[in-house]
Amino acid sequence: NSTDAKGSMSVDFYVPSLDARRVAVSLSLHGSEDGALHIFETATGKELADVIPRVNYPTAGGSVAWNSDGSGFWYTRYPQGDERPAADINFFQQIFFHTLGTPASEDQYVLGQQFPRIAESMLETSDDGKSVLVSVRNGDGGEVEHFVRRSDGEWKQVTHFEDEIRDASFGGDGAIYMLSHANASNGKLLRVTLDRPNVADARVVVDTTKKLPPQSLPDGLKATERVSDATKEMAIDNFVAGRKTIYVAMMAGGPSELLTYDHAGNRIGRVPIPPVSSVYELVRSGADDVLFRDASYTTPASWFRYQAASKKVTPAALKTKTSVDFSDAVVVREFATSKDGTKVPINLVYRKGLKRDGTNPLLLYGYGGYSISERPGMSMSSRVWLDAGGIAAYANIRGGGEYGEAWHQAGRMLNKQNVFDDFAACAEYLIARKYTNPSKLAIQGGSNGGLLMGAVMTQHPQLMRAVVSHVGVYDMPRNSRTPNGVFNTTEFGNPDIPIEFRAMMAYSPYHHVVDGTAYPAALFLTGDNDGRVDPMNSRKFVARLQATNSSPYPILLRTNSKAGHGLGTALSEAVAASADVYSFLWKELGLAPLGSSEVRTAAPR
Repeated sequence: NSTDAKGSMSVDFYVPSLDARRVAVSLSLHGSEDGALHIFETATGKELADVIPRVNYPTAGGSVAWNSDGSGFWYTRYPQGDERPAADINFFQQIFFHTLGTPASEDQYVLGQQFPRIAESMLETSDDGKSVLVSVRNGDGGEVEHFVRRSDGEWKQVTHFEDEIRDASFGGDGAIYMLSHANASNGKLLRVTLDRPNVADARVVVDTTKKLPPQSLPDGLKATERVSDATKEMAIDNFVAGRKTIYVAMMAGGPSELLTYDHAGNRIGRVPIPPVSSVYELVRSGADDVLFRDASYTTPASWFRYQAASKKVTPAALKTKTSVDFSDAVVVREFATSKDGTKVPINLVYRKGLKRDGTNPLLLYGYGGYSISERPGMSMSSRVWLDAGGIAAYANIRGGGEYGEAWHQAGRMLNKQNVFDDFAACAEYLIARKYTNPSKLAIQGGSNGGLLMGAVMTQHPQLMRAVVSHVGVYDMPRNSRTPNGVFNTTEFGNPDIPIEFRAMMAYSPYHHVVDGTAYPAALFLTGDNDGRVDPMNSRKFVARLQATNSSPYPILLRTNSKAGHGLGTALSEAVAASADVYSFLWKELGLAPLGSSEVRTAAPR
């Protein structure tokens, strides 16, 4: 790229000014996410002299909100120089204001001295640029509090951590809309005005505790076990409010529904979206229309425009162009029963005509944490997997947000074992239904999903033939002692609290490696520049497994010196890693080269 001839620089985030004349861009090297803010003119691409260091960092990230005339902006900033002890230099994020053309050293402190050490802040400007909304999360997976700067320059605290308000944003009518989980695990949408910006004065506009429209199985989705997602209420996943219309993306166990409401809370209708798909983003367009990004297992992510007046959806110009074709693929939804009786959805993608005879290679994906859902989305690289006769399976296990906040809470802190039980139940179910067998089953996950891989392979080593784990956490008690690990204590627990320490030790993968056990083949991937999960996790876990594994299958570690946690990794590096992953799976599962008539068999589990 033009800023770095070697292509090692990446964009952490960008925010255009309200008049679209300039754009603020956070740039970092080698996937480090340690970003400095640069300002560019949109018409010419010219970079301004203003450069602000330490605006973005792993986990907590960074954010910018422009003022009304584009002469400056509010931004997140980490400590500089001797402002904090060395141990705190990457914590205590605060809000500053920068005026274009002035030195960053003269920027004004605005807000943040009361923020927690592990604050993660997001900024948003109102349509007129006169008000600023700040959302402050207490670590990854933690609660959120909100502050607003009104047009008179006064800052007001809108919510506190204990109010159970998650997302908040400005509406087209100038009010603040907030997603609350207080006495509503599937969420309810609140509205508060700027003249009385206090959650106590909020009005409920969308309430999932009341009866929602019946949810049928979307067109194109087959269910071999007729356990409809309608047995669980849909949960609010995302929202955006226009001047007259409120758009609410509902999560229905994985796939999305996009509903419309008026400001009185009356449901207007349903926006038609592609079947078995997920609404990833909602952006207000004009006064009352909306742009949304949608993707499915068989179609790439594309943007669509919905016009409230005509109630029509039209494709936008922004779409992913690819020659990869999934028209021969089938999407099937199954439900496994977990250890405690909970029904867990599994989405399967495979080629038409596949025989369910127990011999198919199957790659099962999972995450299960931070209320992050395993959504429908097209993986272009999985095309080669399907061409080899493989099945791609995605488990909607607890810890995610597929069924709202209760689903998340059931898979975090003291309940983390539910995540691993759910995933193991999905694998066992797919074997019992003869989609595959243990010698043809591989599992894959990353980050929190890497923890999932480590826990499942140590708890059920005979269940699968191969494991692919990216940038995972494997030493749970010591994770909070790593440079950035403390951000995760709100999801995993604090080892200094006895009951939480015992819960982590009960599943910590590193501590549950048993000498002489026959473990499956495993490929662990990490990056030297990972600022979110210390590479130490992968290195020591691999060393422990290599020292004790009694099976003939390899335990491998792939370290990329030019990558971090995955965000910002150069395309060439990502392609090389993907090639290594599929080469590993091909070898361990005994798959023949594509286009070959050769028949291979995998060594048994």
